Amino acid sequence: MPRVDVAPLVVGGLRLASGVSFLVSPEKANRMWGDKEQPSPTAALLLRSMGYRDALVGGLLASAALRGRPTRGWFLASAGADAADLLGGISVHRDLPRSQQVIGLGGAVVGIGVGLWGASRRT
Repeated sequence: MPRVDVAPLVVGGLRLASGVSFLVSPEKANRMWGDKEQPSPTAALLLRSMGYRDALVGGLLASAALRGRPTRGWFLASAGADAADLLGGISVHRDLPRSQQVIGLGGAVVGIGVGLWGASRRT
């Protein structure tokens, strides 16, 4: 049985759980990330799309950790997803309520850092 790498298992599990929360209840997940308003149908679609992406990347990161496979690429995919969110968020930064600026964009910055840390660490 391969040795389980705990760090990518935890990070992947968290990203998977976050993604599933956006799929199960995009409205509640949206509130958790700082938006007080009910999302429009278009926003709900985009939230679900983020959910699929995060569930996929997180699940594959956790799966690689459980199987003893390399995780560097999945950490980079995770960082890249958060970088895309940050880039998109910066373009509407002025239009976001303060809670979304802090939680949403701050979360993306943290996610990028975790992804780069995971990709650069020695295993």
